[in-house]
Amino acid sequence: MVAVKYQAVYPFEPNYLSVAAGRIHFVDEGDKSDPVLLMLHGNPTWSFYYRNLITKFRETHRVIAIDHLGCGLSDKPQDFDYTLNNHIEHVEALVEHLGLINVTLVLHDWGGAIGMGYAVRHPENIAQFVLFNTAAFPSPRIPFSINICRIPGFGALAIRGLNAFARAALLRAAKHKDRLTPEVRAGYLEPYDSWENRVAHLRFVQDIPMSNKHPGYALLDSIAGGLEQFKDRPMLIVWGAQDFCFNDDFLNEWRKRFPAALVHYVEDAGHYVVEDAHERIIGWMEAFLDGRSS
Repeated sequence: MVAVKYQAVYPFEPNYLSVAAGRIHFVDEGDKSDPVLLMLHGNPTWSFYYRNLITKFRETHRVIAIDHLGCGLSDKPQDFDYTLNNHIEHVEALVEHLGLINVTLVLHDWGGAIGMGYAVRHPENIAQFVLFNTAAFPSPRIPFSINICRIPGFGALAIRGLNAFARAALLRAAKHKDRLTPEVRAGYLEPYDSWENRVAHLRFVQDIPMSNKHPGYALLDSIAGGLEQFKDRPMLIVWGAQDFCFNDDFLNEWRKRFPAALVHYVEDAGHYVVEDAHERIIGWMEAFLDGRSS
């Protein structure tokens, strides 16, 4: 049987940035003179998650979508220190390499902490924000199914050995299962086809700072402390209501910090809200990027 490939639904030219630990893959579509959308994914996805938005918005914007080191088509070094700070530094390197200015950040899941980490270091370079089910502040809440993957030994077996994180996400994170065609499922799973290629999945889980004793807590807390400076920047929030991980507590925190944000609450979408509702999201983003409120 011939294996199903994902390239038909992800038809973008590859680009790479070399950093000390390896090559980082990124999509760079659209006219380089157009306004910039910088899309940052989370765990266990990659730039494939944004494929429908990339296809649409490259008509009017320069769309950059990075694969964090260890993810997607980027290299997956086994001895790299997969921490929030290092991922932020890679975004800084890519933005500088491409000479991006007046950036609109498009953030999901871990992309929220990474993107806002970049933003608080370079506030002058941020035009506005689009957020999908994410966080950039400490929280005492973590789903049991994710927390058990932090147990030494068990986490490695489940995530790296059985690919449980990526496979479970296809079962739980997308609510419209008819959209998960063989090509789409291959897109989410194919880059993570071995123990070695799932290293970042485990490291992201281990890097969740659940207390101030975690080495990454101080950085995340400082990012949260820097969010207030953006309270007057335009922000669009699109929230999947059926998210098992980033629930309404996280949305309420964003609302409290950014009361002027435009919010669309998608009742029939889960954590993979872009997968579930990209047609509606495109319309909302078009209006937002054009300066319209609807």
